[in-house]
Amino acid sequence: MTPFHYARAGDVAEAVRLGGADGARYLGGGTNLVDLLRETIERPDALVDVTGLSAGIEESGDGGLIIGAATRNTALAEHPAVRARYPVLARAILAGASAQIRNMATVGGNILQRTRCTYFYDDAGSRCNKRSPGQGCDAIDGINRIHAILGASPACVATHPSDMGVALAALDAVVHLRGARGTRALPLTELHRLPGGHPEIETVLEAGELITAVELPAMPAASRSAYRKVRDRASYAFALVSVAAVLEVRGGTVAAIRLALGGVAHKPWRARRAEAALLGGPLTEAAFRAAAEAELAEAAPLLHNGFKVELAKRTIVAVLGNLAEDAA
Repeated sequence: MTPFHYARAGDVAEAVRLGGADGARYLGGGTNLVDLLRETIERPDALVDVTGLSAGIEESGDGGLIIGAATRNTALAEHPAVRARYPVLARAILAGASAQIRNMATVGGNILQRTRCTYFYDDAGSRCNKRSPGQGCDAIDGINRIHAILGASPACVATHPSDMGVALAALDAVVHLRGARGTRALPLTELHRLPGGHPEIETVLEAGELITAVELPAMPAASRSAYRKVRDRASYAFALVSVAAVLEVRGGTVAAIRLALGGVAHKPWRARRAEAALLGGPLTEAAFRAAAEAELAEAAPLLHNGFKVELAKRTIVAVLGNLAEDAA
């Protein structure tokens, strides 16, 4: 492990000042970053501990929730308002990791965790543009069963590993940021970048910019929501495909729909095409299948992950079917 300087920020202003220095990284629960330090994938000059900042869940003025970025995953999943009003989020968090990891991991860190692509972690023997820009991507012609089928590029086919992020994408979550130029807020769906030619640039965050909170808007329909994760084993595995869905039914038709996918792209994937196909339509398996087909129409599977296309379609249909039955 490369030596680094450690500082614990006393407030957000101090964190931003320290985090803006060259080579500085923010430290939350450390459940991803510490692994990357051990593997020498990350080599920061300084770590700024932000775990003492903005750890709490509050009601917003419009009936939503404001979640501090340092809130532990366990606390968020167990919060009564989350369980009652946004069950898709609680279920996604509980599907995401062991209890020990959830007790340590923070909301901000979970959103910003890096890919679990094995080629990214193999610093000794594999080429990876995300780790070393311009080096190449061995996953494209390698063992790519877990890799992306949507939004990838010739430079990178890695997937984003967060379960929480998929649920937040479906809930129209807004990320609050603080940086050297002040504060700003943007939809979570706009936080992460697709790889393009620069997969090493994973978000739109500016240097030293810190996530301070995540806001969930008021969404009565979210009380009828679901998260399903398909993985190789029953627990402690990253998603091959996951689906987060919010469904509002009125008069036997789809009055509102929010749909996001995990395990298929470089970022939590908001399924806009499927939503457009479903809105105002009937609650039928045929309609759900047609929407899934529309969303996966531009999927570009690799040698070993073609099964994900059909798996994603079937998971979408199953999740929406269950929600429709509950609404009947």
